[in-house]
Amino acid sequence: MPIEDRDDAYLVTHALAKHTLSQLRDVQTEQVSFRKGLVKLGRICGYEIIDGRMETEYVEIDTPLEPTMGEQVRGLDDVVIINVLRAATPFVEGLLKAFPRARQGVISASRDEEAGREDDGSFPITVDYVKLPEITEDDTVIIADPMLATGSTMCTVLDHVIENSPDPENLIVLSAVSAPEGLLRVDDEFPEADLLTVSIDDYLDDDGFIVPGLGDAGDRAFRTT
Repeated sequence: MPIEDRDDAYLVTHALAKHTLSQLRDVQTEQVSFRKGLVKLGRICGYEIIDGRMETEYVEIDTPLEPTMGEQVRGLDDVVIINVLRAATPFVEGLLKAFPRARQGVISASRDEEAGREDDGSFPITVDYVKLPEITEDDTVIIADPMLATGSTMCTVLDHVIENSPDPENLIVLSAVSAPEGLLRVDDEFPEADLLTVSIDDYLDDDGFIVPGLGDAGDRAFRTT
């Protein structure tokens, strides 16, 4: 199965997804290759979401020779992709190759690392900008962030996404790498969300970084270090 159920999360097991993630993890992967890798990984995950979460329907087709029956994916026009700035930007670029007609939302949310982790292991989160499209009960909503660490940022984003919105048909939290602590927190606070990731990593270090992880995805994609 390309998507495996791992109790608290679903795991993308496509061979090319795992191959691409291995390249992203490599410290020798420079900026351009890293950014292109995130785009590729987003595209692969998008196709896996289509295959694993969306239904098809039969349609009549007129070929150049004769009428026939074919299949098409239902709901491709009812997709909302939420970009958690800034690291998710290339990740979302890849998703848009799978969902070119998706409506897009943007949330600029970041953790205050200088404040340090709170007693429960979370970080205080600053939200600078929110712009979301209307969400309906027919939509598949994909919230994309390459890193799911403590879950602090994602829980804050989910609060904004579901506020005053009906329950969508699918609510998917998509990440490249996730820490067990973050998955457990998001699953506990938002059980209605399906957590989809390419890798469940080992643990969070004392600074709240995923180990082995892939470093700071934003810095590596935009060369800000």
